[in-house]
Amino acid sequence: MAVKKSPATVARDHGGSNTLERLRANIGPLSTMMRRELENTLPWYRRLSADERSSLGLVAQNGIAAFVSWYEHPSSPSWVLSDVFGTAPTELTRSISLQRALQLIRTVVQVVEDRVPELAAPEEQVALREAVLRYSREVAFAAADVYARAAENRGAWDTRLEALAVDGILRGENSDALQSRISALGWTSRGRFTIMVGPAPSEPNALFLSTLRRAAGRFAEDVMVGIQGDKLILVLGNVANPDSAYVRLSELFAPGPVVHGPLATTLAEATACAKAAFAGMSVAKGWSAAPRPVSAEDLLPERVIGGDDSARQVLLTSIYRPLVAASNGLEETLSSYLQGGHSLEAAARDLFVHSNTVRYRLRRVCDVTGWDPLIPREAFVLQTALIVGRLATPAKLAGTQSPKQPGKAP
Repeated sequence: MAVKKSPATVARDHGGSNTLERLRANIGPLSTMMRRELENTLPWYRRLSADERSSLGLVAQNGIAAFVSWYEHPSSPSWVLSDVFGTAPTELTRSISLQRALQLIRTVVQVVEDRVPELAAPEEQVALREAVLRYSREVAFAAADVYARAAENRGAWDTRLEALAVDGILRGENSDALQSRISALGWTSRGRFTIMVGPAPSEPNALFLSTLRRAAGRFAEDVMVGIQGDKLILVLGNVANPDSAYVRLSELFAPGPVVHGPLATTLAEATACAKAAFAGMSVAKGWSAAPRPVSAEDLLPERVIGGDDSARQVLLTSIYRPLVAASNGLEETLSSYLQGGHSLEAAARDLFVHSNTVRYRLRRVCDVTGWDPLIPREAFVLQTALIVGRLATPAKLAGTQSPKQPGKAP
């Protein structure tokens, strides 16, 4: 049974060598026409730098030369990547998008196809046009392969760079070097950093991480994801509506406590934010009724008990010292209220004042510290701050304090 040959093969068997010779003789003119056509038909090509135009012109010129070789031996597809693109894939993917690369290939093919009447005898023109079409298909698939490989390489590199950036934030690396890394990832936020820490899935794959980034991107301008052991870390920049965003994002973590650190206004402060979140994560089980997610600042008592010195400093500077510095006996009133079983009347009897005075002073405590002693959990935070402050106060200063005197109503 005879094997049916393609039109191109039949043409070469019956004098197609003349067409092949004409193709070889016209490589130079075709390359010149191709460059001129690129300049005239592709506006973006004219806007490229001289080096970029040179690289792309070389790719197109190689494509014409490779077509001649392929026309002679069409059964060998290995020419596409090596002969056409050569060492140019990196430059190609950096200079233009895949869409523009295909426009460039279309222009090259069009130049050859327009010259078919000059390159082949009438009986060979159909075969040559068929060869041009098959050639364009091979080059298009090869270009797509080049861009796919480049995208995979960039994705792998971005993942490694992201992991290094997250690790740098946790370890408090030099801010300039760290800023360079996150800028390379396309990070644009200049402030309002938030760190969320929670349990990671047992097998976090690429699909999970992609879904997590996409979901987090709905609430924050910038997102970085890191996994360290069994911990999943989210670094967020410029979060819109933090309260609702944290709740929605916590649903993406594995079961267990999820903690977010305080807001950091600079990259340097992001390290302290991350440490607070990790410290809160390690003691979150101490508050059985803790919400999910919970702020690291809401876990200050547990963090102090767990040995977190930064939490002790926060209680000193933001609660105890402002109370002592405030007038009208706020620290004394708060202490009496807490020791008296959270009873306004008991505190009033202890201080020899009216219960309304105690109520007024407790409101002032809330104004000064931001924590409301009438709410049990916040009263626990305030009581921990009093203990921390008294332990930090030198004994000689404590001995110089005047004895408690009956208070007066404001």
